[in-house]
Amino acid sequence: MAEVSAKLVKDLRDKTGAGMMDCKKALAETSGDIQKAIEWLRQKGIASAEKKSGRVAAEGAVGSYIHTGARVGVLLEINCETDFVARGELFQGLLRDVAMQIAACPNVEYVSTDEIPENIVNKEKSIEMGRDDLSNKPDQIKAKIVEGRIGKRLKELALLEQPFIRDTSITVAELVKQVAGQIGENIQVRRFTRYTLGEGIEIEESDFASEVASMKAA
Repeated sequence: MAEVSAKLVKDLRDKTGAGMMDCKKALAETSGDIQKAIEWLRQKGIASAEKKSGRVAAEGAVGSYIHTGARVGVLLEINCETDFVARGELFQGLLRDVAMQIAACPNVEYVSTDEIPENIVNKEKSIEMGRDDLSNKPDQIKAKIVEGRIGKRLKELALLEQPFIRDTSITVAELVKQVAGQIGENIQVRRFTRYTLGEGIEIEESDFASEVASMKAA
């Protein structure tokens, strides 16, 4: 895979309006050929999706998914620009796919890393800083290691950072961009709730053997 320079990434971003990471991936996939990278972004629907990302997405739909066995359920809101698109097959398919993704990812709590509260970030940093394997590291090295671990941990909590369950070569964020490019509207995953049967209910555990023994004694 070709080494991609920062200048080449910037040039591709200027030409297409796609995100930095998408540009870097496109160039890596096309051995640094900027024209082929542009084509790659267009095929994925990313370039056109980025140009529309600043437009207001106030329409959309709320979708639901109940996993087999009815033990896990999901409610999800995805927004787009028009009601017409929201009723379309592509948008509804995206709604189903993302809802299924949430059902399959019990550790995901936020749509994106930007939504993770500062107190959660600080708590994770505190946990990492206190790990035994870092106790003898210089502060500068420790800070870099913790930063890398925190970045990874925050991605684990964010829906858009997850590998798409039906095609793990792309993330959920890339899936959304692809569909947005096909539809021609700005699409935003707004919020979701995941329900697990019995979650939060305290179940009183009984000692069956002791109960049987006491019944015999009586």
